Amino acid sequence: MSEILLAILATVWLIGSWLRIHRQARFYQIEEYMSGRYLRWVLGDRSRSLPARPIVAWILGLAIASLLAEAPDSIVPLIVAIFAALVAVITPRQQEVKQAFAATPRMKRLLAGAWLASVLGLAAALAAISAIQLGEIDFLLAFAVSTIGLIHFLAAPLWLIAGNFLLQPVESTLRRRYLRGAADTLDKIRPKIIGITGSYGKTTTKHFLREILSVRFRTYATPKSYNTLMGISLAINRDLADDYRCEYFISEMGAYVEGEIERICQLTPPDIAIVTEVGPQHLERFGSLDNIRRAKYEIVKNLPADGLAVLNWDNPYVRAMAEAGHPKTVLTVSKELTPEAAQEQGVALIASDVKATLGGLSFMATHVASGERALIKTEVVGEHNVTNLLLCIAVAWHEGIPLRDIARRIRSLQPAESRLVVKQTAAGITIINDAYSANPKGVVSALKVLGLHETGARLLITPGMIELGDLQEAENRKLGLLAAQHATDIILVGKSQTQPIVDAIQSTSFDPSRLRVVETLQESVDWYQQNLKAGDTVLFLNDLPDTY
Repeated sequence: MSEILLAILATVWLIGSWLRIHRQARFYQIEEYMSGRYLRWVLGDRSRSLPARPIVAWILGLAIASLLAEAPDSIVPLIVAIFAALVAVITPRQQEVKQAFAATPRMKRLLAGAWLASVLGLAAALAAISAIQLGEIDFLLAFAVSTIGLIHFLAAPLWLIAGNFLLQPVESTLRRRYLRGAADTLDKIRPKIIGITGSYGKTTTKHFLREILSVRFRTYATPKSYNTLMGISLAINRDLADDYRCEYFISEMGAYVEGEIERICQLTPPDIAIVTEVGPQHLERFGSLDNIRRAKYEIVKNLPADGLAVLNWDNPYVRAMAEAGHPKTVLTVSKELTPEAAQEQGVALIASDVKATLGGLSFMATHVASGERALIKTEVVGEHNVTNLLLCIAVAWHEGIPLRDIARRIRSLQPAESRLVVKQTAAGITIINDAYSANPKGVVSALKVLGLHETGARLLITPGMIELGDLQEAENRKLGLLAAQHATDIILVGKSQTQPIVDAIQSTSFDPSRLRVVETLQESVDWYQQNLKAGDTVLFLNDLPDTY
């Protein structure tokens, strides 16, 4: 009987570990299967690395089992240990899930590898125990198996990492095959490739450029924020393998470390490169702005000599790329220079008379060398989008589309998903959705858009900005000062990372009764739904992933 109960006890802990592995897999997926980053997240909070519930259940279970160890029925300690294990492995439901678990083929393979690693680990530990002479003392057996079970359960993150390690040969083979397929497809289609990178503005610029070029050319752009090597190859294999009509292929290129854009360029070698901005986004991963500049310059460096670089002159780091002398043709754009200054600096395209209203943006686009001009009007809001549009106009003009046709197409542009999208609810409340991400430049533009709403309450809901390294606290303080200027009500999501915003707001004359700090996004949504009315406005500025 003792052997059966010991097997049940080990099985409870094993199944509990599998469930914990499955729950943790979502966070591993959010961290893009990067073991180091995922492990830092796990170790960053005691409740993640050493959750209290299983440890307390283990302690209480063994304490009760020790008291009953002398009972006539010697299996009692084992039964108590089994119940304690059941309590330990039951995890309360998470309050809020923003990014659901995606059962991708890779994740299924990872789970299989992690579960295999966990079984091997538990089997090895139990075999070691069986070699120790514990006799027939059920309390000692219960203590040994329960302790191993608890350690095995807490080690779920390590089983995921071990499973990923075990599968590296398989993943590398599949990766090479997938990349080969994507490269072969592009080699058959032979489209003109436009690469877009930058600390921010990549997806919006890609979205605008695809719509503008589609006026004259068959244009394909990688969907949503597919901007990694495997994401781009997935898009090619899925969407273009059986369709060879593509004339322009727009490849958004993201990076967390130097060398990533270089590798993407090997798959999708650009004929035209666009660099939007260089700023502190993901600064904690890169370490410095110079490292970010070097990483983004990889897209320009990989252009052929007769390629085209389209660069944002207003950003000093990007401006330096224009001065590097490669390629032969470089077009720069600016929304800050006068025509005279632009001509002196050799800037190709400028925006003047910029007007930002609730109805959208308008500005005069001028091709400096020829003097050709066009009035640009769009329902897209946010002054930062002037630069994004100028970059697109420069490419389209270079590819032979007249400014007047470009201007006509821009009139019907819509913003990219979750990037300053303005909608009105059935209750008459205006929602400004800028939840995809936030950066120091974009928040200024977004808060100005909120400030344009002069009637009703103006509610800001934000968790602040992240991954800004040493600049994060200072930039979040600036956000707080701007928020106090443009919002009538503020809800901050998450107490720890929003403290600099709170400090900045409290240093102003902003009414403290209109500042709230909540723990989940859902709490802020519940509040606005209960308290706002027709004519009021809500700006959702950034939405952190579940790992924050």
